[in-house]
Amino acid sequence: MLDRDSCLVRNFKYYCALDETEAELLSALEKTPQTVSNAQMLWEENHPAETICVLSEGWAYSYRSMDDGTRQILNIFLPGDLIGLSDFSPRRHLTSVAMLTEGVICRFPLKNLTDIFATSPRLTTVLFSLAGHQQAIMAERLVNMGRRTAREKVAHFICEMHLRLSRTCPNTTHRFNLPLSQQVLADVLGLSAVHISRTFSELREEGLLYRERNRIEIPDLKAFYEVANFSDIYLSDSINELLKCSEKDHHLR
Repeated sequence: MLDRDSCLVRNFKYYCALDETEAELLSALEKTPQTVSNAQMLWEENHPAETICVLSEGWAYSYRSMDDGTRQILNIFLPGDLIGLSDFSPRRHLTSVAMLTEGVICRFPLKNLTDIFATSPRLTTVLFSLAGHQQAIMAERLVNMGRRTAREKVAHFICEMHLRLSRTCPNTTHRFNLPLSQQVLADVLGLSAVHISRTFSELREEGLLYRERNRIEIPDLKAFYEVANFSDIYLSDSINELLKCSEKDHHLR
């Protein structure tokens, strides 16, 4: 798969410049693309974790099933994301993962990550940082569910998705696609679908946010971020600083 076609390469290039060898290492992970349909399961929780996958196209989500038949959605995955990083140590899938839209995934053996660890310290740094980002998102989701009002929960989550999209899709503006149903949003935020609908209506009446099917429009991003009391600290990164320090230490040896 060529660099221009590799979503994973584009995602990594957001964090650091890649040389030809590093780009080839990442592109090799996307050499077996598989078309997947909307709602298709990628794997189920508690099953042996033998593969990890790159989400090259489309959106996906991870969740845990509850005994009463409900579910808690834990994370939303966007194009370029690696899915399954948290399963590297336990070797079992900690969550179920399913597609939110049609898409393309590239599966590869979990053990192939060790090739990157052995070959490229720079890519290893980025991989560990990406795993840290996913953990930070999970921690913020916990705060969002437990300590914010319904209005703040919805606004904060939309701010998060907008910022994540804008980092890997430079053309993202105040109008963007959010292919999440009210039930999906409810399962992410721990609210009812009715409460989600009511909150969107309130935001619309105040001219803060407009939602038409899967399209979101935020007329004033700054004002909306203030309503959400949104801080992007948990989504920030210092990967370039880490890489510079690592390279400086290497040269000093």
